[in-house]
Amino acid sequence: MPTLTFIVGLCFSLSTAFYFHAGDGEGKCIIEDIPSDTLLTGTFRIQQWDTRRHDFLESAPGLGMFVTVTTYNDEVLLSKLYGPQGTFYFTSHSPGEHIICLESNSTRLVSFGGSKLRIHLEIRVGQHDLDAAAAQAKDKVNEVSFKLERLIEQIEQIVKEQNYQRDREENFRMTSEGTNSNVLWWAFAQTFIFITIGIFQMKHLKDFFIAKKLV
Repeated sequence: MPTLTFIVGLCFSLSTAFYFHAGDGEGKCIIEDIPSDTLLTGTFRIQQWDTRRHDFLESAPGLGMFVTVTTYNDEVLLSKLYGPQGTFYFTSHSPGEHIICLESNSTRLVSFGGSKLRIHLEIRVGQHDLDAAAAQAKDKVNEVSFKLERLIEQIEQIVKEQNYQRDREENFRMTSEGTNSNVLWWAFAQTFIFITIGIFQMKHLKDFFIAKKLV
């Protein structure tokens, strides 16, 4: 599958929205670096290019989207076929980079081969899909409770992101210290080898001069 990879670094941003272009049957992948036990929600929508209007249509009936989510250990977290628009969810089991691939395919007998598609994608990390409309229909107390729940959830996600970045920095520091230690010992070993070779060469020259009666 021809794949173009996007690197999407969220850091502490909990939501990212963008769109990209693809052909029918062409796969695109993004990489999300997230902590463990983190919910990721993706919402997508496909628009098809209209050659008569020279613009993208608002919808793309007859097209579907196949979504797969894997880790770098080849663990498959999600593999599902959706319609022209939909929402997918998965929860990370371990920290690190997760590969999200989207591939459009025609659900009709006639393929849209070669057609140009615009795929809108929104990624939300660490946010549960809370019903804001239902919250607005309730009284003010429930509305405040709803906002407070969202705020607490975002704070927990930020703390989780900070802990994950701190662990990565600690691992990097330990790797750097190990590398520096190896370099230092190798420098000592080189110095010892050079000194040994120098002493051996001096002794060899001395024995040579004595044998030739030059000294």
